[in-house]
Amino acid sequence: MALQRKLGRATDQRKAVLKSLVTALINNGKIETTEARAKEVKNIAEKLITLAVREADNFTSKEVTVSSAKLDSKGNKITVAKTSKSGNSYSVVERETKKVMKRVDNPSKLHARRQIMNWLYKAKDENGKNSNLAEKLFTDIADKYKDKRNGGYTRMYKLGPRRGDAAEMVILELINE
Repeated sequence: MALQRKLGRATDQRKAVLKSLVTALINNGKIETTEARAKEVKNIAEKLITLAVREADNFTSKEVTVSSAKLDSKGNKITVAKTSKSGNSYSVVERETKKVMKRVDNPSKLHARRQIMNWLYKAKDENGKNSNLAEKLFTDIADKYKDKRNGGYTRMYKLGPRRGDAAEMVILELINE
């Protein structure tokens, strides 16, 4: 028995369609597609959200030394004049080091993040900037569903047949709670 519906496409095309639909669902929270595609996307999205919910708090904090350029009051980098051994003069940006606490994923969360990124394309937000959908899954969506429900993160509404080929159309959306 096959793991997924064939959807009348070759394997590479089918995976591309499913990835783009899953990406759109996570990015927008709602998609309109055919019933067969929606059932497959629902299957994949539910697994990804479950993975994100399970691994959302699985990280440690680590102290890291960060080097950055010193800035003046106007936000410009501060430069210092230096002379090389051969007598040439050049300017160097002054740097400062700080100790910062940084979140580091535990191995199981890193594995989950990579599994999630395998099913998502890069997406842009409303402003045209790149948005990290894997991080959105771990923070926004996982926090929304963490203690409230075990599975059933999506809902499907039937719209009726599509004009032209009479394919059953549905709206697939993430449940808001």
